[in-house]
Amino acid sequence: MASRSPVFTRRTPERLAEADSVVVIGLGRFGKALALELEEAGTEVLGIDADEAIVQSLNGQLTHVVRGDSTQEDVLRQLSVPGFDRVVVGIGTNLEASILTTSNLLKFKNPTIWAKATSDTHGQILEQLGITNIIFPEQDMGRRVAHLVRGALLDYVEFEDNFAMVKTSPPLVSQDRPLGVTEIRRKYGITIVAVKRAGGEWDYTTAQTVLYDDDTIIVAGPTKKTEEFSLLPKS
Repeated sequence: MASRSPVFTRRTPERLAEADSVVVIGLGRFGKALALELEEAGTEVLGIDADEAIVQSLNGQLTHVVRGDSTQEDVLRQLSVPGFDRVVVGIGTNLEASILTTSNLLKFKNPTIWAKATSDTHGQILEQLGITNIIFPEQDMGRRVAHLVRGALLDYVEFEDNFAMVKTSPPLVSQDRPLGVTEIRRKYGITIVAVKRAGGEWDYTTAQTVLYDDDTIIVAGPTKKTEEFSLLPKS
């Protein structure tokens, strides 16, 4: 791809790098959503995309957004990307651009890199390049929604290394007695870490906490065990 001169809109990339901000490369559906969420949470973002229409659409919504070819190392250097600590590669549909961009970023050594993968093969290539933070947005969201559709789980977050946290209602085995008496952790291999009373706020649980059928709880532990516990009868 031919290198394009970047189009600057707001704060300079140099100042953003000094402010411990985040670079998001590839502003399609995933990259755009991520960048806007980071901005909403108070993190300044340098957004980079090769599509001028996308860049113009985000002008004024991100701290700084530029048009540039991230497969060209000199463009990334011109945008001060080596000075950033955190970079997300959100390019998905163009496998070559994703790999070339990631390879360029690895030359800089400084940033922690997250990269989006659209398939197992894509993920394997990124892993072989040396990327440890690989994002599978479609697969991860599909798994999460499947759990929610089943109805027993109110929310579901799975971490690496086979660990999950689940929001659900208390199964019958955990109700109407202090948690220390139920021996939930010993019997089911999970921990009930928090509880929210009907109309109340979240609070940490203790051995003395008593759960009721109209409570909402957070269960943490090995993925399979949290799922199995959440599917136990509620009444």
